[in-house]
Amino acid sequence: MLPRIDSIKQIRLKIGITQKKLAELVGVSTSMINQIESGRSQPSYDTAKKIFESLAKQEGESSSHTVGDFCSKDIIKLKPSNTLHDAIKKMHELSISQIPVFNNSEVVGVISEDGIVKHLADIGESELKKSKLADTMDSVPPIVDWDTPANVLVPLIRYSKCILVSKKLKIVGIITASDTLKMME
Repeated sequence: MLPRIDSIKQIRLKIGITQKKLAELVGVSTSMINQIESGRSQPSYDTAKKIFESLAKQEGESSSHTVGDFCSKDIIKLKPSNTLHDAIKKMHELSISQIPVFNNSEVVGVISEDGIVKHLADIGESELKKSKLADTMDSVPPIVDWDTPANVLVPLIRYSKCILVSKKLKIVGIITASDTLKMME
């Protein structure tokens, strides 16, 4: 989940940027930012995400830590053809709660404990060994660049089970909620 839309103005003022500057960073009109801040317009999910990422990036310009400093480089992966049973076994074995799903080198989704539990309620435990991840996985998690300021992670992790990290267009790391907690230390 993203932060509340009505917090945009407060965050923008706190970091000292204008509506015009925010609009330029996000790629929308100044009028659109004004309408969103005044509650006259609701942004699309993608626009809201861009707004919060831009605000976080502006806020963190002085921060020297990047996403690459905090990501786990060992990415456990599953394929769309793997079963829910495979995912549960791997999660239990490694004490993790989400696993990205890759089709060759392309990320196509993510499977999480929450998603499995929701799916089990629909299919029942007997279908565990047959149910493929392709039919049950959640959408692709956010992907951020290795050099992205680390403070961008907090708003992103609120709505996503994990964040993937790319370097030169290749997925090279993963960040989970526990990684963001380590960052807070």
